[in-house]
Amino acid sequence: MSTQAPRRGDLAARTNEPDAFARQDGAERLQLKIGGMSCSFCVASITKAMERTEGVRSASVNLAHEETLIEYEPGKIGPNQLKEILLDLGYTVRDANKVRTYEEEEAELRRERNNLLIAAGFAAVSITTMALMWLELLPIPASLPFLLWLMPTLALATVFGPGWHILTMTWASLRRRILNQHVLLEFGAFAGLIGGFAGFVFPAFPIMDFFAVAVFITTYHLLSGYVSLRVRTRSSQAVRKLLALVPPTARVVRDGREEEIPVEQVEPGDLVRVRPGESIPVDGEVVEGASGVDQSLVTGESMPEEKEPGDEVIGGSINQTGTLLVRITKVGEESFLSQVARQVEEARALKPGILALVDRILTVYVPAVLLFAGAAILIWTLGAWLVTGEVNLTRATFAALAVLVMGYPCALGMATPLAMIRGGGMAAERGILMRSAEAFQVLKDVRRIVLDKTGTITRGEPAVVEVVALSGRDQREVLQLAAAAEANSEHPLARAVIAAAEAQHLPMPKSSDFKAVAGKGITARVQGRWVAVGSPKFIESEGISLGPAREQVEAMQASAHTVVAVAVDRQPAALIAIADQIKPDAREAVARLREAGLEPVMLTGDNERTARAVAQQVDITEYRAEVLPQDKAEAVRELQRQGHRVAMVGDGINDAPALMQADVGIAIGAGTDIAIESADVVLIGERLGAVVDAYHIGRASYRKTLQNLLLAFAFNGIGVPLAVTGLVHPVWAMIAMVASVTTVLTNSFAGRLLPKARRGRQA
Repeated sequence: MSTQAPRRGDLAARTNEPDAFARQDGAERLQLKIGGMSCSFCVASITKAMERTEGVRSASVNLAHEETLIEYEPGKIGPNQLKEILLDLGYTVRDANKVRTYEEEEAELRRERNNLLIAAGFAAVSITTMALMWLELLPIPASLPFLLWLMPTLALATVFGPGWHILTMTWASLRRRILNQHVLLEFGAFAGLIGGFAGFVFPAFPIMDFFAVAVFITTYHLLSGYVSLRVRTRSSQAVRKLLALVPPTARVVRDGREEEIPVEQVEPGDLVRVRPGESIPVDGEVVEGASGVDQSLVTGESMPEEKEPGDEVIGGSINQTGTLLVRITKVGEESFLSQVARQVEEARALKPGILALVDRILTVYVPAVLLFAGAAILIWTLGAWLVTGEVNLTRATFAALAVLVMGYPCALGMATPLAMIRGGGMAAERGILMRSAEAFQVLKDVRRIVLDKTGTITRGEPAVVEVVALSGRDQREVLQLAAAAEANSEHPLARAVIAAAEAQHLPMPKSSDFKAVAGKGITARVQGRWVAVGSPKFIESEGISLGPAREQVEAMQASAHTVVAVAVDRQPAALIAIADQIKPDAREAVARLREAGLEPVMLTGDNERTARAVAQQVDITEYRAEVLPQDKAEAVRELQRQGHRVAMVGDGINDAPALMQADVGIAIGAGTDIAIESADVVLIGERLGAVVDAYHIGRASYRKTLQNLLLAFAFNGIGVPLAVTGLVHPVWAMIAMVASVTTVLTNSFAGRLLPKARRGRQA
């Protein structure tokens, strides 16, 4: 099977090839999207085909994201040749950087559904005809030529019609000496066709039964492929509905004129004007203006940073208050967002661990079934001749076909997807979107939960937590004046003050003579009174001494609060403490994590004081402060090197590499699109307790997967050796195969069909 896959978060420089990554040792990596995969058997087939190709060092295939990451030697083989191998195997290939449209996904679903419906129609006619004959409601075929040729027509139409693409994939696999489920299917289908046509010559061969085998196993193969495709497509589309699209344009100032152009056309050195409320399109340096900039999307911290000439700004940040003129310093691959995206790209193509279990089984399962079929022929030809002196060709044919039908791994291929569907339904009821097989299979082994602070433990937006009136003033009156003065400001802290006044239902009088000093504070007149609101330094710069209140300011700051001072008629009037509030269920969620045997670890880019205060409030003992965005993935790697399986919970662009580095990435649904796309699990909403629910659902789904695999192998393990005896008619082998699939289906969904009152007792 595949060699050691590249570690998550491994950053590689891009070459001129659009989807190739260069490595220092001369090798290159090619990342591609693959269409047409149905189950883990396809993963094994692609991996084997690639690793048997000269010049390919390793290949990792991800079924959940339909991607492959191939490491190859460019002197021996190139990207086009690698793509040709995938196309020759019967799969579709496209650039990993291009997202399929909704219409393309729907077209593929329609195509597969139509193939399934056609095959199902042929199967329905076949089973109806056979049932009527068994009930003696139809004459025997020999007396009615129409019936004699109906079944071979249906069989040929199924195998060479809707099943044609399976036939081409089988031929491509055989040419590369790959034994997979497609090969088993076509061996069984063609054995049925050969046995059916032999019945026209040898009466001992039941024509109707043999042709029916070819129809039914082809139809079931199409069914399993369609089920897997539908699961992946619907999951991808559900995620896409969460994503917000940002127009990729920039307002460039050239020769004194503003011109709006696509962001791809912006060059280093260009001047870009960014007005209040707009996104900063690319990385750069402020050359004119001052403003508070919300960098929470990229840094994860909710409090805005004040930017003045000479300060750096990051593309994707939101300009809050003043107009900025920014000189572009980094574009394209050098920008912060591109670097984050590159770290995410490779990690997405890694192979989920549960598939390795099925792949290891495949290395012996398919050859074993073919050996049993060969053994059945030898036993009833050569063996029978040695014992009785006669060759029993009829029983040899029956036995070999029964082995191939009984050994067809339809139930095995559907075991994991069906468990995923069941778990996905349970998760959806709790506001959780499980996006990949890895989410279901690895969660059970997680022992460390890394929690980003802002947006995960906290709300991710500033709010007033305390108002301290000074000089005997009325608290409500001062808050009312401060909110009225701030009414014309767009600063996040001003919004927090206004929200606090509205929460107390305080009337908002009109203000006049509004003046704002970017990044510092504001002054205004409210009901004839002069009011100043801003940082303590701003109030003192207006010639107002805070006096004894200075101690209160330091105490608030020690509690990790941002302090806003208020002065009325040039006298200190109040101190307002503002902080990013803890989510209501955060402390309870942390307690539930510990009850489940999971130890929480908090990461934040905030200072030590703020980190310690938040950790104490939610009872987290292990935390790391002042963690830079690029260091979050390294923090996760450090825990993994200690032998822990790690889950990461985050919501910002800066969390994306860490989400991919973690064994399971969990994104808050209200977060950024790249964080959501980087995650294995998406929490719809902001409830932190859903992390614990996801953990328990993951464990239950893994148990269900193992049960399904054991049930599937029980049928195969008993049925294949039994079929060698020749005692199992091919039709009964087909019925047993259907029964195995039905058993797996029942095991997966029977509990979901019970009344809700009983579901709580189901695993």
